[in-house]
Amino acid sequence: MTDTTTKPSVLFVCVHNAGRSQMAAGFLRDIAGDRVEVRSAGSMPADQINPTAVEAMQELGIDITAEQPKVLTTEAVQASDVVITMGCGDACPFFPGKRYEDWKLDDPAGQGIDAVRPIRDDIRARIEQLVSELV
Repeated sequence: MTDTTTKPSVLFVCVHNAGRSQMAAGFLRDIAGDRVEVRSAGSMPADQINPTAVEAMQELGIDITAEQPKVLTTEAVQASDVVITMGCGDACPFFPGKRYEDWKLDDPAGQGIDAVRPIRDDIRARIEQLVSELV
């Protein structure tokens, strides 16, 4: 598929854009490749990605170390077909015609690797389902 206008785009949003949304974006890039456009952002972005989230992803061979938390913009939401929120509540702008999902996931902030692995694995299962629906 070379026509980029038909490529679905997904935006992952959490509060700090440091853990859950970054892991989800990493999985979607890994699983869908260039078939899906991937964005992530936070309503109150952290200074850096959660190092435990990075470690959990590296265990599966997915490197998210180059990513940086980004601020959520109205433009990012408008440019996305699917907006997946992870605990950002009312901070996420809403536009008619977009597909919205709210994934109830524990926040990995301040958690050890043993607590982050189940969150990571839950995200992976959700991403695999999402990819099967989008591509």
